[in-house]
Amino acid sequence: MRKSEIARETKETKIYLSLDVDECEEVRIDTGIGFFDHMLNLFARHGRFGMDLSVEGDYEVDNHHVIEDTGIVLGKAFKEALRDKSGIKRYSSMFTPMDESLSRVCVDISGRGMLVFDASFTCERIGAMETEMIEEFFRAFALSSGITLHVAVMYGKNNHHMAEAIFKGFARALKEAVSIDKSVEGIPSTKGIL
Repeated sequence: MRKSEIARETKETKIYLSLDVDECEEVRIDTGIGFFDHMLNLFARHGRFGMDLSVEGDYEVDNHHVIEDTGIVLGKAFKEALRDKSGIKRYSSMFTPMDESLSRVCVDISGRGMLVFDASFTCERIGAMETEMIEEFFRAFALSSGITLHVAVMYGKNNHHMAEAIFKGFARALKEAVSIDKSVEGIPSTKGIL
C-alpha cells in the first residue's frame, strides 16, 4: 500500500495529513476555509485518495499560509507515498467539464517540480478563499512533490465552476499518472530514476 503521514508545524501553520494513494476508505478535511475544504474534498473523492487532513493557521493574517502550506504538505505526502515510483504510468492529461467551464490538467511525475498555470478568475474571492491562492496551492504542490503540472481553464464564466473543473481534473489526472501499469518494468524513465 502506498501511504504516507506528515505532521508539519511552523510559526504560521500546524498541519497533519494522512494519505492513502490507493484506497479511499476515509476522507476528512478541515482547513478552516470552507471553499478550500470543498475543493480538497472534490480532489480526494474524484482521485479516490484516502485523506485525513487537519490544518490550523494564522487566519487573522489571511489565508495565504494555510493554503500554501497545505500544498507543500500534500506534495510531500505524495512524493513519500510513491517511493521510487516503480511501475507508475507517470503521465496523464485530462479535460474536465463543469457546466460551462472546461479545464485541462496535464501531469508528469518527473521528479522535477514545475507549474504552468493559465486561469483567469474574475472575482477576488470564492467564499473565504482568495482566487489567486488557487495558483499558489498548485505551485506549492508541484514543487514539493517533484511533479510537473500544467493547469488551464480553457473557458468558463462562473468562478466556482472554473475552480471545481481544475480540482476535479487535477484529481483525475493525478490518479491516472500514479496508477500502476503492469506493462512497465521498473522506473518509467530512460534515466532509471524519477
